[in-house]
Amino acid sequence: MTASTIENRTDLISYLNAALALEHATIPPYLTAYYSIRSTTNSDAAHIIRVAAVEEMLHLTLVANVLNAIGGKPDLTRPGFVPSYPAYLPDGEQDFTVDLRPFSPEAVETFCKIERPGKAPSADARLVRTTDSGRPLLASSPTVEGMRFYSIGEFYEEIIEGLEKVAADDPGLFCGSPALQVGPEYYYSGGGAVIVVSDLDSARQALRFIAAQGEGLDSGIYDADGELAHYYRFRQLQLGRYYQLGDEPDAPSGPPLSISWDDVYKVKVSARLADFPPGSELARTARDFNADYGALLALLTKAFNGRPSLMQDAVCAMFRLRDGFNRLVCNPLPGSDGLHAAPTFEIPAAVGSEPQTSLGAGEKTQAVTR
Repeated sequence: MTASTIENRTDLISYLNAALALEHATIPPYLTAYYSIRSTTNSDAAHIIRVAAVEEMLHLTLVANVLNAIGGKPDLTRPGFVPSYPAYLPDGEQDFTVDLRPFSPEAVETFCKIERPGKAPSADARLVRTTDSGRPLLASSPTVEGMRFYSIGEFYEEIIEGLEKVAADDPGLFCGSPALQVGPEYYYSGGGAVIVVSDLDSARQALRFIAAQGEGLDSGIYDADGELAHYYRFRQLQLGRYYQLGDEPDAPSGPPLSISWDDVYKVKVSARLADFPPGSELARTARDFNADYGALLALLTKAFNGRPSLMQDAVCAMFRLRDGFNRLVCNPLPGSDGLHAAPTFEIPAAVGSEPQTSLGAGEKTQAVTR
């Protein structure tokens, strides 16, 4: 077994903060694809993507519960928490970047790559040396410079083993206030309930649930609760059919899915504020959206820091972003060869958990780096 990269509580907090950023990083791409779909079309695809986005919020909550349980402080408003797209996620070959794309075969392919099972050939192969690609890495090792993980599943295995190691050496590891836990009474996604974390067993349960629901551990087509893992949900969009119990991984035998790739707003891939005409109404709308998204992250931060009842408000706020999306995706972006505008998710740095102010067109944000 490879040497642990987690030696103490401080290392664990660093890893769990990285996990928060990693879980969040999938939400803007999923929302961009979801809201690029024209109203009343592609209902099958829209439902699959929407449920995945909601369950990423569940994963965020589970990581925050583990972080709070060991005395950490979740902060989704810290500088660089939102990545600069396109960005790399950890995978065995570094063969793809995560972009903000409209619903398309390319977007679905990326979603499958994000969620694909990725078991390292051996424990010693869990960590892989990074290359200087110029793109931010969202789950590189916070404690070993220049190293990333073979897959998201292996990233979580490292955290689980680190928890076990530190808990064995530190009986007081789980010192966080129970009042900071977001319980199932505050959040229900339909794809699993929130786990209150108070000890090693509940922490392991929360992290393994995340991995099994789609973040890389190959537990089969269905997770322990009988829910289809994210990877296979997205594979349905590629293969054109729903899975049924007993199906082989690449051979769903259920009803066909109805997909129309043309009933989509063709938004500019990974648009930036600098792409918008300075001083235009469209640029103002893009800045306003970023401010609203920053406010959502501030709301989640408050929910994770002693006001768990705000979690329900945050989930509703995520889908109230539809108006902001529509004001952008319905309009061509000047100078983009007929492509439409889209949110840029360039969230400026903020202090604490207060709503963030918007950037001007062309201003820079900080990328996620480790």
